[in-house]
Amino acid sequence: MTTTTTDERALAQVQREHGPALLHFLLGLTFGDRQRAEDLLQETLVRAWQHPEAFHGPYESMRPWLFTVARRLAIDARRSRQARPAEVGDIALESAPVREDTAESAVAALDVREAVRTLSPEHRAVLVHIYFRGLSVGETARALGIPAGTVKSRSYYALRLLAGNLPGYSPSRSSSSSRASRAAASATST
Repeated sequence: MTTTTTDERALAQVQREHGPALLHFLLGLTFGDRQRAEDLLQETLVRAWQHPEAFHGPYESMRPWLFTVARRLAIDARRSRQARPAEVGDIALESAPVREDTAESAVAALDVREAVRTLSPEHRAVLVHIYFRGLSVGETARALGIPAGTVKSRSYYALRLLAGNLPGYSPSRSSSSSRASRAAASATST
């Protein structure tokens, strides 16, 4: 009858002779993590128990075989930890940047579109070419067949009208035209 596992006395002898050196070696491989090193030591001894042929190998001592098994187990354990995503704690979640709420910009875009519909066709055409299509004043003038000064004048008055028609904007503010132009530009992105 052949044995498939190592004799308990032989395994206890291996643990007494090589256990402290093996634990010290594994502490180095686990960067001082004693719990992990002890787990790897235990797994190494389980492998020795499962492979009685290692006791009758060509070596004078079992130490090279034990250290090879321990090193491979440490490498496998490290690879398996790296393959699994790291766990995220509450602190990391609290410090994560909050994404901007897109509902507000969507509502602003709808407001701008509604306000643009209230403009005269001439004013609307100038704003569409400049802000929605991204054309320059000269390109808009050529596309509409009007002078560049007229494009500038129409865009100025169209933005003032937009500022008065947009909720939350008033024409009395000095920066209303720049806000209306930013609102019109944000409407182009949606």
